[in-house]
Amino acid sequence: MPSTSPEQLRDILTTVRTIALVGASEKTSRPSHEVMEYLQSQGYRILPVNPRLAGQTVLGETVYADLRSLPEPVDMVDLFLAPERTDAIIDQAIDLKIPVVWLQIGVINHEGAARAEASGLTVVMDRCPKQEIPRLGIRRVSEHP
Repeated sequence: MPSTSPEQLRDILTTVRTIALVGASEKTSRPSHEVMEYLQSQGYRILPVNPRLAGQTVLGETVYADLRSLPEPVDMVDLFLAPERTDAIIDQAIDLKIPVVWLQIGVINHEGAARAEASGLTVVMDRCPKQEIPRLGIRRVSEHP
């Protein structure tokens, strides 16, 4: 069952440091761009993932084609994709043992979430870290022990 309690969300958002943001966009009007910028301002390292933009730069970070292309391990994958496009990414996260899979608001994939949880990953679904961080009163990542 996806993590939804304030305690679970606080634990995730205070321990995660590096996030792969799948569905990153160069368009400033897109929610993924806005969330990436916000998370960077909160001290998180964001590695954008979008095969269409691979090799380009978004908000100062190189964009990667997929999770397997990332140059370093990540603590969480944040999915800005249509639900029907999330299975392949969830399976990559399982294979790469990425500890947290976060599906954005409106991104619902119960079967994928169950698969990830059965593999030992933590799943958050239908939530946005940009909303949860201020709601939970979480300080900048650099201020955490």
